[in-house]
Amino acid sequence: MNAFIAAMQLSVAVAFLSIPVVRARYGATATAAAHAELSRQGVRTTVLEENGMRFDAGGHETWAPVGIAAVLAATATLNLTGSSWAGALNWIVMGVVFAINCLILYSNLTATGSVRAAFARKGDPMLARIDVAALLKAAESGFPRWVWFLQNARHVIVFGAAALALTAAAG
Repeated sequence: MNAFIAAMQLSVAVAFLSIPVVRARYGATATAAAHAELSRQGVRTTVLEENGMRFDAGGHETWAPVGIAAVLAATATLNLTGSSWAGALNWIVMGVVFAINCLILYSNLTATGSVRAAFARKGDPMLARIDVAALLKAAESGFPRWVWFLQNARHVIVFGAAALALTAAAG
């Protein structure tokens, strides 16, 4: 059973690592597309950096998924070595990963509204006039179409593997 749980944890780790890999490869193109859209709207292109918006593998888009993958790999190792800590950590780690993925999915689904609200909180009139939906669509166009399928496959893997690992841990 521990080998099965470890396999689920490692599959989730690989799924999380896909995020910085894709952003490292295509993030510059997405950023350039976003900058072009901002220029088209007559907005300074520096607003992305000024407000912490990134489409590349910098910042939390790298350290968070890599950190999650490292914790999952460590927990998988504990499972494979038969550590007494594995049982409790399976519940904690997989439960937290499931919850984190819920937040990621929510963030993906509400990105336009969230960015619009964040810009409004700044009180900058230039930010207030940005067509956020067009900006995000332009950035999205910088990634290959298959990234949408990868993103959804990642959610399926994370939710499915976490549920299977938690079910196995309960047994």
